[in-house]
Amino acid sequence: MKSDKKKKRLIFRTAVLLVLIGAVVTTLVSSFRDDSNVVKAGDLAPNFKLKQVNGEETFELKELRGKGVMLNFWATYCDPCKEEMPYMEQLYPEYKEKGIEILAVSLDTTELVVKNFIEDYNLTFPIVHDQRGDVMDLYKIGPIPTTFFINPEGEVVRVIQGPLTLERLESYFQEILPEQNNS
Repeated sequence: MKSDKKKKRLIFRTAVLLVLIGAVVTTLVSSFRDDSNVVKAGDLAPNFKLKQVNGEETFELKELRGKGVMLNFWATYCDPCKEEMPYMEQLYPEYKEKGIEILAVSLDTTELVVKNFIEDYNLTFPIVHDQRGDVMDLYKIGPIPTTFFINPEGEVVRVIQGPLTLERLESYFQEILPEQNNS
């Protein structure tokens, strides 16, 4: 009788172990498969269309071709995101004149918190709201802030995860300046 219980226990433990191994293998395979879809430097930036929170415009990324684009994914609850916003605002007027557009994609759940944040920080660059997370999924965003620097041809030049300093931001802008302004 003890022998039957031991056999059943061994079969049960073996079955559980096999299920766990299968789950780990499935997770690893899907993880590698997902990594191949991550937007990276050298890729054409996927197009999307979102309405601006701090204005009336609707932004479609492909309509910004010919300009350098800083595409920043952020949220109001993200402290590192809050740290870089003043730098973006400081550089926006100068670099807009040079042909670079900053487009910040808010991942917050409600537009009201985004509007309050924009007012509190006096932000003037375009901020769009990805309420359903479609653009976040399209770009496979993990940690925020994540920023894509896109050249005038629509190609991703650089992807940065984490907050940007003023100096780093300026150097990345130099990489995406339209030709006539790249001097």
